Amino acid sequence: MAGFKRPPLPEKPAHLPADEINSVLFMCNFNSIRSPMAEALTRHYCGHRIFVQSVGIRPDSDEVNPFAATVMEEIGLDISDHIPKGLDQIEDSSFDLIVSLSPEAHHTALDWTRTMACEVEYWPTLDPSLVSGNRELILDEYRKVREMLKERILQRFDVMQSPGL
Repeated sequence: MAGFKRPPLPEKPAHLPADEINSVLFMCNFNSIRSPMAEALTRHYCGHRIFVQSVGIRPDSDEVNPFAATVMEEIGLDISDHIPKGLDQIEDSSFDLIVSLSPEAHHTALDWTRTMACEVEYWPTLDPSLVSGNRELILDEYRKVREMLKERILQRFDVMQSPGL
């Protein structure tokens, strides 16, 4: 008796094409620095084309980090009214893509999406709150994070940079 030969599975693309992403969730540790910055930048560049939210795996504050708000304000984006939230506070868990920005958030995202048809990407992003020094040195680290996120967003979601930002 000839053995049953299973047909090969179709190859999964390297990542979901940008034009197939309708919703994205950014996830970091506290949802007060990195993920709200990424959320605001994605909203700015993608407009209403992509539904965007952000969460922290253990939010520990009721407000966004003031340095994050300052560097975003420098480029004309106001995140000062962002209220950090956790996974249990999002209204809809149906996302095409989850972008984790810290190792802990990445492990949580992989675990959380085990039974979901959702892609998870890890964008290693330094936590600028770990830097010490004078105000300008600290703001420079937050600016580096902002610019890194901006470049990744422009590249990943295949959008053109608008003038002035």
